[in-house]
Amino acid sequence: TTNATMTEVQLPSPPLDGITGLSFNSLDNLLVSSWDGTVRLYDTTRNIQQFSYKHKAAVFDCCFGGDTKMFSGSLDKAVKHVEVLSGIEVEIGSHDDAVKSVGWNSEHQILASGSWDKKVKLWDIRSASPLISTLQLPEKIYTMDVGHDRIVVGTAERHIWIYDIRMVSSSPSSSNPEQKRESTIKFQTRSLRIYPNQTGYALASIEGRVAMEYFDQTPETQIRKYAFKCHRVRAEGGPETVYPVNCIAFHPLGTFATGGCDNKVSVWDGENKKRICQLRTFPTSIAALAFSHSGEKLAIASSYTFEYGDIPHPADSLFI
Repeated sequence: TTNATMTEVQLPSPPLDGITGLSFNSLDNLLVSSWDGTVRLYDTTRNIQQFSYKHKAAVFDCCFGGDTKMFSGSLDKAVKHVEVLSGIEVEIGSHDDAVKSVGWNSEHQILASGSWDKKVKLWDIRSASPLISTLQLPEKIYTMDVGHDRIVVGTAERHIWIYDIRMVSSSPSSSNPEQKRESTIKFQTRSLRIYPNQTGYALASIEGRVAMEYFDQTPETQIRKYAFKCHRVRAEGGPETVYPVNCIAFHPLGTFATGGCDNKVSVWDGENKKRICQLRTFPTSIAALAFSHSGEKLAIASSYTFEYGDIPHPADSLFI
């Protein structure tokens, strides 16, 4: 793909404060969470906002469960489920602190929520008592992704905990992780995403670096892992400026995009260890990214992430 073959559309009625999460369903509807306390649903085919609902405080993440279920977690400590067709809202449950991440597992029909209270909770929304299991972690949860059979959690102090969802969802007492790791990157973890082929995960840090990791712990697999520098700018004859990598999104075919505080989106071929392209410079930091299920669309949240403190900044905007 080259820039010459790409078209760009800006979505109307963007959130009024920082954008925190993006999620597509298979109908090319886009779910967007924000610090303004809303979750908004856009039809990216018709370029309209279809629906929105609110939390009592900033919303830190959102995801779809299939095409018709919307989930979100908030600074108000609540985990919400809203039906697209009826608009019916249900508070599934809550944490003891802000809910930082939510993720849906379609194979087992389970929702996972990760919180600053150092817990991941697993929910079966079909049950009258939806809480299945509570996983205790050592530190605040900063990022989390849910795959076919695994949950990967990144916490403060660079811990990475990997759970087998089949084990921890079958018994409330089976809360031990499959693996405990420390990030191979020396700086704070900002984002992580599981590969589409489920063999490992990519991890992004606040220090312009991405690590490509594998679940299989045999030496012949572990030798394939590597890290690379990105989202860095070197002034002519001057020092290099290193920017946080805020987000990672995988294309269904395995290539991936990263977004940083340098206002740029890069697309990578991780298998061949090369950058495919870099998109244009956006108005402000790239706070979130998501590919559509077909891989034909990339949603980009250009939204200041306050890396320079509370200064005047461009309005939040959404591009497809």
